[in-house]
Amino acid sequence: MSPRPSPLPSRHAEVHRAGRVGWLRAAVLGANDGIVSVAGVVVGVAASGVQPQAVLAAGVAATVAGAMSMAAGEYVSVQSQADTEAADLAVERRELHEEPESELEELASIYRHRGLDAPLARQVAVQLTAHDALAAHARDELGITEILRARPLQAAMASALAFCCGAALPMAAATFAPAPHAATTTTLATLIGLLCTGAWAAWMGGASPWRGALRVTFWGAAAMAAARLIGGLFDVVA
Repeated sequence: MSPRPSPLPSRHAEVHRAGRVGWLRAAVLGANDGIVSVAGVVVGVAASGVQPQAVLAAGVAATVAGAMSMAAGEYVSVQSQADTEAADLAVERRELHEEPESELEELASIYRHRGLDAPLARQVAVQLTAHDALAAHARDELGITEILRARPLQAAMASALAFCCGAALPMAAATFAPAPHAATTTTLATLIGLLCTGAWAAWMGGASPWRGALRVTFWGAAAMAAARLIGGLFDVVA
């Protein structure tokens, strides 16, 4: 009898985006917030009629404060999620030690509800428990996976860095634009930047780039309009 041929390597290459969720969400939020909030400060201050140096100083202050705020906010928020996950895992670890048979039946019940018949569900639960009981319960009972697990430092760094990158756009526009047109130039640059970041974020997430771009730009335009209106109420030149 001739030996069985070895299986050919799979050519089916899959690209999944779930692993990007943690840092992508923080980066998109940071970049958009950096563009909109710093541009709002720059446009609002410029519309009030102050000197260009004051506009730049306000923009720099907004960038530093905003980046630190985004980092701190992301870290605290995601750390809260990480603490909750750790607490749930501690409970599972204790229950696996004190009531292993009940936990095994609970796992088998989960697989039965997902469509396996009772003997197969029991067999799968036994094998996964023998391999790594805590990992099986974390994944299938609690919904905690390594890909989607909370990473506070990653989220904080991504958010702060993205905020600074986003803030660089309105800051550059305000720096190089003629003083009388700083507000208008910054607004236009901001809207173009939001179109790009919205499209990029949607593309990275597998959604429609146009829909993402228009959604982000709409709210950015509303923020710019409000900032310019409020800034115009403080006409320091008059």
